[in-house]
Amino acid sequence: MGGTRLRGPVAGAIAVVCAAAFAVATAPAQPARAVPAAGCGVLADGASATAQAAVEAACAQIGVWYTWGGGHGAVPGETLGYYDGHDPASRNDGSREGFDCSGLVRYAYYRATGRDILDGTASDDHRSPLGVARFSAGQGTAPLLPGDLLFWQSGGYVHHVAMYLGAGRMVEAYESGTRVRATPVRLYDGYAGAVRLAGSPGNPTPPPADGGAVFQTWGTDVRTHTAPSTGAPAVDRFAGPTQVGVVCQEHAQRVTAGGYTNDAWSKLSDGSWMTNIYLKGPAWLVGVPDCGGTPPPGGAGTRFDTWGTDVRTHAAPSVDAPARDLFPRPTRVSVVCQEHAQRVTAGGYTNDAWSKLSDGSWMTNIYLRGPAWLAGVPTC
Repeated sequence: MGGTRLRGPVAGAIAVVCAAAFAVATAPAQPARAVPAAGCGVLADGASATAQAAVEAACAQIGVWYTWGGGHGAVPGETLGYYDGHDPASRNDGSREGFDCSGLVRYAYYRATGRDILDGTASDDHRSPLGVARFSAGQGTAPLLPGDLLFWQSGGYVHHVAMYLGAGRMVEAYESGTRVRATPVRLYDGYAGAVRLAGSPGNPTPPPADGGAVFQTWGTDVRTHTAPSTGAPAVDRFAGPTQVGVVCQEHAQRVTAGGYTNDAWSKLSDGSWMTNIYLKGPAWLVGVPDCGGTPPPGGAGTRFDTWGTDVRTHAAPSVDAPARDLFPRPTRVSVVCQEHAQRVTAGGYTNDAWSKLSDGSWMTNIYLRGPAWLAGVPTC
């Protein structure tokens, strides 16, 4: 096939744990609002002007197609999606302009604020630094206001976001083959609670080096290194807890420190590495992609950067093969070899070249930055 050079958009992502405490004042009874004909609109009082504007912007998209990866272009708005790697209904997403779930709320709050404040995945939205209140799943819809973001998760990973309207209803971009719709809130299927954004949000503060997902460290005199090993030269030293931007993580040197043992290391946005022991969270960070897997015998392969969001790798060079991993955001992978296999159209590109990664999984070259056939990488 042709040697089309890739210029895929990159959706940046910033995530941080939000504040947990919020008191809800008891408001006087208000007359019931009339439900709009489309069932979508501001259906309760009390929301900020920004949140109400976001609801109206989301409701204006009723009937627009859901597309996997849609809405994550350089500027918020409808974009072509791509095949998600497992849902047959998603095969048409590459020819449809629309939104995925996070693309819709990104666009809605962009229209409400004039700023791109939710440029990430559903998981990133869940940890937005602009959150001023969090509500647990057990609280249901009682404390919610129009414009609040609702979340669902499975396996500890937040995978879906919708926007609350009031009166027990929400607007969402649900799944491939459907269109943006208003529907009753689903307090099941892994409902994980809600987040309220600031009434007058500004742009979130970027993490160090302007990249990565934000995590909080703990401990004192914690060092970062030039490689994922305590024997590598030190790069920085944190006298106390601080925020860092994590780009990706991988299994490397096994470390015992602070009463914990772990072989997971995170690559920070400045290029240095630190053991996950000193990052608040589980031993393997949820929502942070693998840097490329454990190198196979004989070499680590060639490193390439990916682009796009929610990109899957597979057990064989085919989108029909079982999914092996999911990269919620751009990351760096190690490529061992490449071959011509299943022809794929995604992200506006068509290619039959697939790369085998150092962990044994495969990904289409469409989502690897570089030419359609990677220079310097041998044929499998």
